[in-house]
Amino acid sequence: MSDSKKVVLKRKISPRIQNGHPWIFGNEVHEIFGMPAAGDIVDLSFHDGKFAGKGYYNPNSQIQVRLLTRNAKEEINDNFFLRKLEEAWKYRQQLGYTENCRLIFGEADGIPQLIIDKFNDYFVIQTLALGIDVWKPAIVSALQKIFSPKGIYERNDVPVRELEGLTQQKGFLSDPFDTHIIINENGLKFHVDIANGQKTGYFLDQQDNRRAIQHIVKGADVLGAFTYTGTFEIHAAHYGARSVLGLDISENAISMCKKNAELNGVSSICNFECVNAFDVLKNWVKEGRKYDVVMLDPPSFTKSRANIQKAITGYKEINLRGMRLVKPGGFLVTSSCTNLVQPDLFLEIIQMAAKDAKRSLRQVTFQTQSADHPIVWGWENTHYLKFLIVQVM
Repeated sequence: MSDSKKVVLKRKISPRIQNGHPWIFGNEVHEIFGMPAAGDIVDLSFHDGKFAGKGYYNPNSQIQVRLLTRNAKEEINDNFFLRKLEEAWKYRQQLGYTENCRLIFGEADGIPQLIIDKFNDYFVIQTLALGIDVWKPAIVSALQKIFSPKGIYERNDVPVRELEGLTQQKGFLSDPFDTHIIINENGLKFHVDIANGQKTGYFLDQQDNRRAIQHIVKGADVLGAFTYTGTFEIHAAHYGARSVLGLDISENAISMCKKNAELNGVSSICNFECVNAFDVLKNWVKEGRKYDVVMLDPPSFTKSRANIQKAITGYKEINLRGMRLVKPGGFLVTSSCTNLVQPDLFLEIIQMAAKDAKRSLRQVTFQTQSADHPIVWGWENTHYLKFLIVQVM
């Protein structure tokens, strides 16, 4: 198929492509041969005819080609995806991520727009581009060969698929199973709602960062905002916090928080309230409330570069309120989950908030997402999570 279907790049292209990035935008394409259909595998060549790679093609997408390989002899077939999944699993095993992990992190694992999360013996898949959606049966087959899983579920109920001409959908890719499961993390247990939870049901990318709070929360009064299912808050209780209060705007999230607290025997330490954290934090600052530790894990604030200023304003404001609620010498734990706010900018935002709060900061730790979500240097989209602990003086 790829022999006759070919995409030729313009003479002047971004160094990004030569340096290995797998995305080819429509304005970088010079010529197309062989009339490839959306979802087909095509050969990509530089303007001088030299082979650049093979990938899937979608003329209806802003990103027209997403590369799978730069090896001219490598065929894109079912075995290709089996091999890719085996390589990804070996990497996670080498790092110690065996029970729960992001098995495939899209571009960082050489399969653009494919997400696979492993929860015990259950797998959740997202195929976010037409080119990878075509190969879904091959991916399911590979998972069955490698893991013999208890269940596979697709969470393709995400708007980004519509940009690729795909419908939103979710459902079983294996025999049906109970989609409410329990996972183990850092010696704790958590309910996961695979079918209806956010994203794939659980945020695995913070699993290492949740351990980072263990020393600062001992004997502390802890406030957590945007708690979602209470994972940070329950870790805080487990690590010896005196009291923990978690806030979230979602009734379903708060219900899950309470179930998770009960599951781990910390209901007497953890309280959860369904409120708008933005409003409540503002009011509590005025009331003069103070906590030993304030933890913030807000939403991304923006999905597009056009709204980056909105994100900067949002992160600054919520961290300003958080700092004002921290006792002198206490700690702020804060995160940002959008790759549009890169690490230097995030730290700059925190510094601006500290200046407005008239507080000085001491950095305790600055981390990224857990290593089962690998970062490829130079590919901003793979480096999205920033996790910071500072002492607020």
